Order: sequence, then C-alpha cells, then structure tokens
Amino acid sequence: MLKQKPSPESVLITEQETEAIKKLQQILSIESAQVKLVASNGEEILIPESVYNLLGQIVRAMASGQAVSIVTHNRELTVHQAADFLNVSRSFIVKLLDEGAIPYIEVGSRRRILFQDLMTYKQQRKVQRRQLLDELIEMTEEAGLYEE
Repeated sequence: MLKQKPSPESVLITEQETEAIKKLQQILSIESAQVKLVASNGEEILIPESVYNLLGQIVRAMASGQAVSIVTHNRELTVHQAADFLNVSRSFIVKLLDEGAIPYIEVGSRRRILFQDLMTYKQQRKVQRRQLLDELIEMTEEAGLYEE
C-alpha cells in the first residue's frame, strides 16, 4: 500500500524502488498501452491521457535519477519558494521583483509570485540564454576559434 507524505518539496527514488520505476518506465513507453489504476477493492479506472502523459514525464525523470517536484499552476509562491524553484538566492528574486522582471502581488507585507509568472520568466530566461549562446558561437566561428 502507498504511504502518502504531507506535500514533499521534491521526491527522489530509493534503491529499492529503482527496479519498479524502470519497469513502470517500460510500460509507460509503449504508445498503445492503456494504463488502468486498480484499487485494492478491485475497482478499475482508465488513466486519462493528460495524467498518463504527466506520469510518463515523472517516471522518466525519476528513472534518470532526477528529483521530481510538482507545483500547481495557479499557486502563489513565497519569495523563498520562488528562489528554490529557480535555484537562485532569495535576494536575487527580491532584486528581480524590485526591477519588475517578475510581477508579484502583496499579501499584507509579504510578496507572492504566481507560478505562471515564474514559469514565464524562466522561459524568457531560457530563450535569452540560447540567443546569447548562438551569438557567442557565431562570433567564435567568425574568429576561426570554433571547429566543427
């Protein structure tokens, strides 16, 4: 029987779970698989496609040794939670908020950041980094410093 822990920050698999996760990954990688959830009382339900896709992503990440965290999109995050999510310091997030790079709302004297706004910032940052990397590659190629 599965034990539920109260809202973990992230989940890593244990050595004992490794084999089961790999087997689950094999099952979920079969495109025509119709996965069902079977309760202890024998009741069965087909897993919806959206849940199936998300489950596949989670299992692939866990099988490759990555930690997994799940955050709902409409959730408001504290400055500390946002910093943890982006893997940056709390003061860096505060600076981004003060500069207007990430919108926030005030709840009393505290700032809250919508998860969707944080994801938008993260995606913009990813695009910017890719553009800068492409420019750097182009400059090194023009200078003859980049070999293919």
